[in-house]
Amino acid sequence: MPAQELQEQLNALREQLEQNPPLSEAERENLHELMQQIELKLELETKTQDASLADGVNLAVDRFELEHPAIAGTLRSIANALGSMGI
Repeated sequence: MPAQELQEQLNALREQLEQNPPLSEAERENLHELMQQIELKLELETKTQDASLADGVNLAVDRFELEHPAIAGTLRSIANALGSMGI
């Protein structure tokens, strides 16, 4: 079930952020905003495509890939789950 998988990945990302990785305040805020957008999509159970959300997740993967590979990996899983849901 993609929605459940997506929620699990969001929980994993939340746990990683709670471990206080060395992120700037702007990076941390950006991730929290992105997580809120994804959670809103889950709540609405929207099956329509929203390229801006998927693009935002993919940009975050690119941004965190080198310095924070664990966060980037979780974001990549989120992007895959969104794709499976048709978002």
